[in-house]
Amino acid sequence: MKLLIADDHTLFRDTLVQYIERASPGSRVVLAKDFGEVRKILDTESDFDLILLDFRMPGMRGFEGLKYIREKFPQKPVAIMSGVAEQANVKQALELGARGYFPKTLSGKALIEAIQSIVKGDMFVPYDSDNKSYMPAYYEDPPEPGAAEAEAQANFDKLGLTPRETQIMGFLTSGATNKDIAQALGLQVVTVKLHVRSICRKLGVKNRTQAALKLRDFGPVRDPRKESDKD
Repeated sequence: MKLLIADDHTLFRDTLVQYIERASPGSRVVLAKDFGEVRKILDTESDFDLILLDFRMPGMRGFEGLKYIREKFPQKPVAIMSGVAEQANVKQALELGARGYFPKTLSGKALIEAIQSIVKGDMFVPYDSDNKSYMPAYYEDPPEPGAAEAEAQANFDKLGLTPRETQIMGFLTSGATNKDIAQALGLQVVTVKLHVRSICRKLGVKNRTQAALKLRDFGPVRDPRKESDKD
């Protein structure tokens, strides 16, 4: 299975690749961060079993990116994924020839099954039986202000992180490199690596990407860089 996945969110791309590699060993995944990269990739290779495009990434210009793929590569299955798509967006994408719609509210397992379904020749459009409509691309009815932060803090407290590890945790989930963290906190890179390793051990994960994902599952994490910008 050969896939072209285009999304401007690095963490989401990395996570999806990990799921695919575990669920379908031997698969090849080519990544793009915007539609400009998609076009460049397709200029040199187009033998993909599925082209998966983030609806809101740079260069898509609404449905223009989807139309381009359908016109230039009409035999190639293409699907849309999004974290913000509305019902009308989904309907129009399908009318333009998309073989599927993947809301980012899908679980990792469901997303892999959806990809495999389209590769086999089927369509995939999740349906919300409660609302009798397409599954939304975002979660509705958010919790009361402050509730998510309080729950997240309770989860973090259970990990037993040191004050420095807690500080580094915020950088880690925002995608900062060890060098970025070291410069921001006035530490040596090797010291940051030791703290990251300790965080991974306490979380029971193997690497920084898995650590960032697990920490995000606990709840919202403040980005220290954004907090400092406010000062």
